[in-house]
Amino acid sequence: MTSAMASRVIGLVRVKYIAWLFGRNADADALNAAFQLPDMISYFLVGGAASITFVTMLSRYHEQGRDEDGERAMSVILTTMTLVLGAAILIAEFAAPWYVRWWFVGFPAAKAALCTRLTRILLPAQLCFLAGGVLGAVLLVRKQFAVQAISPLIYSLGTILGGVFFARAIGIESLAFGTVAGAVCGPLLMNAIWAHRAGVRLRPAFDWSNPGLHEWARMSIPLMLGVSLVTADNWIINHYASHTGGAISLLAYAKQIFTAPVALGQAAGAASLPFLASLYGKIGEDGRPDFAAFGRAVNASVSRILAFSILLTAFMIAMAVPGVDLLLRGGAFHRTDSTTMALYFAIFSVSLCLWSAQAIYARAFYAAGNTLTPMIAGTIVTFMSLPIYWSLYHAKGPAGLAIASDFGILVQTLTLAILLDRNRMVPLRELEYAELLRSIAAAAAAFAAMIGLRHLFPALGRVQELLLVVAATAIWVGVSAGILKVTGSGFPGQLLARFSKSRAD
Repeated sequence: MTSAMASRVIGLVRVKYIAWLFGRNADADALNAAFQLPDMISYFLVGGAASITFVTMLSRYHEQGRDEDGERAMSVILTTMTLVLGAAILIAEFAAPWYVRWWFVGFPAAKAALCTRLTRILLPAQLCFLAGGVLGAVLLVRKQFAVQAISPLIYSLGTILGGVFFARAIGIESLAFGTVAGAVCGPLLMNAIWAHRAGVRLRPAFDWSNPGLHEWARMSIPLMLGVSLVTADNWIINHYASHTGGAISLLAYAKQIFTAPVALGQAAGAASLPFLASLYGKIGEDGRPDFAAFGRAVNASVSRILAFSILLTAFMIAMAVPGVDLLLRGGAFHRTDSTTMALYFAIFSVSLCLWSAQAIYARAFYAAGNTLTPMIAGTIVTFMSLPIYWSLYHAKGPAGLAIASDFGILVQTLTLAILLDRNRMVPLRELEYAELLRSIAAAAAAFAAMIGLRHLFPALGRVQELLLVVAATAIWVGVSAGILKVTGSGFPGQLLARFSKSRAD
């Protein structure tokens, strides 16, 4: 999680750089929208299978001492999916103009044409994410997590360096070319090099009778057929926001900054998957599967992530305006842009704990080899949420889309939690509710103190904003820690123990 947060810092630099160059103009909207078709193709054809189903499969192969069988299955699957995804990318290159006009209905002709060009540049990068995800699964199974945090850093650097060297010559297309270069050097090459060092040897292979291919298809097809709001949220937001100039960019910037702390839950979920996969159904001392241990592990992870996320949400909302302005204002990004975007960021921040929790709940299903249930649930939640996005956008504008996003992820998280409870996998009654109440009390007190600080010392310039954020951070830490200690919380001690252990390891 620490490594993932560090890699997100360069991601914030990437957002800052794009905002500094293009602000919220038509070029910025076109670039942010151009990522959507490549992401959709990857989602529906790969469906997270490389990083989810492969981890579950390879964990079992590894524990059974059948690493060679796992490598053979991986070679067959990677070869098959490279051909399938490659064909889809080729079709998408021709269909991109139609797709852009259909989905981004509010784009004028010039913006749509630019978005089409950028989309065509970005499409091939999905092959790098497929191969990198498969190879990264091997490293996750072998408890090697560093590369999964470093590769996004290199990916973001590619976008930045593309702009630094070529923005003056070819404009915003330089960022698209840099992004593709980052995908090659980061997700693909980094995972390939470390997997090779770990002794993994992949060769192109076709074998339709391979049992690993059949198992992978059985687990992955539900992921490919379903639609999760975790991914579809951005698609829906972009569709409606295309009617408002600059809204796609501001919402995208707000969401990208918001996803930096969300990386805590995502990293915890990714790191927990191989452990949960090996723990699920593990034989206990009585010779029977010990599902209780699995449930306790999931609840412990969710409780700690929720507790920390609640505390962090208080800081993010209280410091939204000075924080966003301090981070992004400059170049083509003006103070009025910061104020508008801070509102979107604050609304997104309300759901931080939900995004973090659902990442672990979803992987609890995946660890059990059940991808069908979360697929069906996610698809139903997504389609039920569509009228909410429509109505809130027409009532509140772009801010309504952020509110709808919070509502949707609330329903998604509760649905997964209830389904796990009803399937007797993760009992809801075993969540650490007392600890969560302590975190809520500490967050409320810290929030009130930070809002009071903002009223006493309003920030008017960059230096004042920096001092305000630094002072607010100290208050947030002090008040939160004090309230938790007074109420008898064990969370600070657990956090320090985990940190000390990670440093020792």
